[in-house]
Amino acid sequence: MENIILFPFADYWMFYAGFTAFVLMMLALDLGVFHRDTHEVTFKESLTWSIVWISLALIFNYLFYIYAEWKFETDERLLAIPGFDAAIAAKQVGLEFLTGFIVEKTLAVDNIFVFVVVFSFFAIPLKYQHRVLFYGIIGALIFRIIFIAMGSILLQYQWIVIFFGGFLILTGLKIIFAPEKPIDPEKNPVIKLFRKFFPVTPTIEGQNFFVRKDGVLFATPLMVALLFIELSDIIFAVDSVPAIFAITNEPLIVFTSNVFAILGLRALYFMLAGVIHKFRYLKYGLGIVLVFVGLKMAWLNEAFGGKFPISWSLLIIISIIGVSILISLFKKPKGE
Repeated sequence: MENIILFPFADYWMFYAGFTAFVLMMLALDLGVFHRDTHEVTFKESLTWSIVWISLALIFNYLFYIYAEWKFETDERLLAIPGFDAAIAAKQVGLEFLTGFIVEKTLAVDNIFVFVVVFSFFAIPLKYQHRVLFYGIIGALIFRIIFIAMGSILLQYQWIVIFFGGFLILTGLKIIFAPEKPIDPEKNPVIKLFRKFFPVTPTIEGQNFFVRKDGVLFATPLMVALLFIELSDIIFAVDSVPAIFAITNEPLIVFTSNVFAILGLRALYFMLAGVIHKFRYLKYGLGIVLVFVGLKMAWLNEAFGGKFPISWSLLIIISIIGVSILISLFKKPKGE
């Protein structure tokens, strides 16, 4: 069953459309109602929204499982496959969504480190950070859709699967063993190119991304910060999209789990920004997770008859992340 697409786009395009409409509605509520007035996002507010987004993802996970079982029981194409069991297949895709969501949510923590550095570098006031991240999330969603569409086509070829598996392994090893390098947005070639076309104001101009002065269009530090955040997400997507394709070959699951992980990223940032430095060992957990999913992609799936057990994957990933968080909380550096 591993070579069969359970949710072909031609049959489930209305599901994609309905889910996209839901996402657009939530984004409209977010900016147009709950954050209509620019304000500093408090820890309590960010904690509430984090709980909301995670709860929505888990509710969707359960409803998706119920929906999948109902659809599979009435799908003649699938029922004609020898040995196909609708209940087992529905449980499988439900676990794949949950595992994919956890992987994407965990990898998204890396984005938070970048957000902290970028907002500090460009001196973006706290009350404007949500606006920058809101449009950054919209851009991230667009680029993720493009990457997922490309991945669903390219990863049908085994040699590409092995290539990306090896790439994830090398990336994970680099995270674990390579020394950390400070992020300097000013040295980014795209930022340098952008400054050649748009002069940048030395100070923040309210919540504006562009302002016009004496007939000249200026970009503000908010726009430069937004551009760097978008570039960073494109780089992260190169890791995260192949990582979730190692969990499932269903583009629908990749798409929905990615979206839920990204939508909750802003709330997670405002909740963890002040304490993210305390999770100093989490990066090693992220590196080990990438090595594991790379091995799963390049070798383990084939070694286990085409599909490494998803329940094992879920347990291994949760254990790795949990241990790295516990070590971060209880193991203090020398001299602290």
